[in-house]
Amino acid sequence: MQPVAILHSPFAEKFGVPRQGNLAPHVRSRVVLEPTFRGTDCLRGLEGFSHVWLIWGFHCNGSEWHPTVRPPRLGGNARVGVFASRSPFRPNGLGLSVVKMVSVEADGIVVSGADMVDGTPIYDIKPYVPYSDAIPEAASGFTAAPWEPLAVQLPPQLPAGTTPDWVAALRETLAQDPRPAYQNDPQRVYHLILKPFEVSFRVEDGTCMVTEVHRYE
Repeated sequence: MQPVAILHSPFAEKFGVPRQGNLAPHVRSRVVLEPTFRGTDCLRGLEGFSHVWLIWGFHCNGSEWHPTVRPPRLGGNARVGVFASRSPFRPNGLGLSVVKMVSVEADGIVVSGADMVDGTPIYDIKPYVPYSDAIPEAASGFTAAPWEPLAVQLPPQLPAGTTPDWVAALRETLAQDPRPAYQNDPQRVYHLILKPFEVSFRVEDGTCMVTEVHRYE
């Protein structure tokens, strides 16, 4: 199976990628078709839809997987079966995400809310169809428990070059708490890359405090 496209996102590494992409709508990414599919009619009619499904690969993972995993929503302690989770460590390493389309271009599409690392291989693109894909009465399992985003506290001064959209994307990303669920040291400083900047932060009492923002080299 060969990729039909490559996704280019502001996340240079796995740490920091939003757990739920639709909760970070200011994160913009480009899905660039592979040369075989450019200049063809493969995207004809897609502009009539607002969202698409992306089927993609966890290309940054190794081949190791386990029958049970520890979902962050359960505090990183309780285990469930891998097929009862959205863990990236899966037998076939495939991901499925619905994203909002911003525009359709000659060589691909611009999307918002993608929860993927820069360079992610895209294996298929399918339109999201609300009347059949949305199921309001669906049960949510262990994810039904209320979710509280972190408050995000930024430094009074940010480097030149930060834009309102970048700041909004950072807030949306940090509010989802990128830390591993089993780590809760309020003094520990974490680092994530949201291009073109690298961000340092720590979390204490439900607040994510950004301690430094500098250009990513």
